[in-house]
Amino acid sequence: MRPFFIALQFLTRLPVNITSEQDETSTAYSLSYYPLVGLIIGTLLASFAWILSDAPALLSAGLLLVIWVFVTGGLHIDGLADSMDAWVGGLGDRERTLAIMKDPYCGPAGVVGIVLLLLLKFVALHAIVESGNLIILLLAPLFGRTILLLLFITTPYVRSNGLGSAIVSHLPRKLNLLVFIITMAMVFFLVGIDSLWLMSMMILVFILSRILMMRRIRGMTGDVAGALVEITEVSILITAVFIH
Repeated sequence: MRPFFIALQFLTRLPVNITSEQDETSTAYSLSYYPLVGLIIGTLLASFAWILSDAPALLSAGLLLVIWVFVTGGLHIDGLADSMDAWVGGLGDRERTLAIMKDPYCGPAGVVGIVLLLLLKFVALHAIVESGNLIILLLAPLFGRTILLLLFITTPYVRSNGLGSAIVSHLPRKLNLLVFIITMAMVFFLVGIDSLWLMSMMILVFILSRILMMRRIRGMTGDVAGALVEITEVSILITAVFIH
């Protein structure tokens, strides 16, 4: 269970504290538990949405967004901001793009990216709360982290150190592909035909994002992986609003 707790500690701010040194194999295998962590995050969101069911929809949406950011610690939002800064400031150059991503400061493009992301999530959450379709609150975080399995399986990691490098070095590719397929099959079995629209959107976002990654930096980094999570989540929310 150590890889699971590594995943839970990395992806959330839930009270998990692994103090001993993390070996690279356990870190790599933690990727297989990302969908489960996404489901835990989604369960928390759906539970809070149910608790807030008697509150005004606007207030519920705002509180859910705060809870979402708090539980994840804004981890992937930071990746989105760094990626936005790098893509705009990199001017098409690979090395410049990678250098900007390592800069700890958030530039104008990053700020705009964060504002737009949170705005879209808020209005989508408002519509979902009003419709009562709370299953989407389970699926958005689940899909957002499940897609990372596909990203790591198919896309080279361009940096020589960091968490992503450790994962890629010992990546159990067949296991992760199996986890991805099982996760999608379970969602289809439990949710039904409507889930195909959400899965299609997830795959479309993945394909387009990967094309941009390969063209600009010829691979991925932790920042663009985080950006993919956020873009996938908000795309799932928006798609759910349109199909319902």
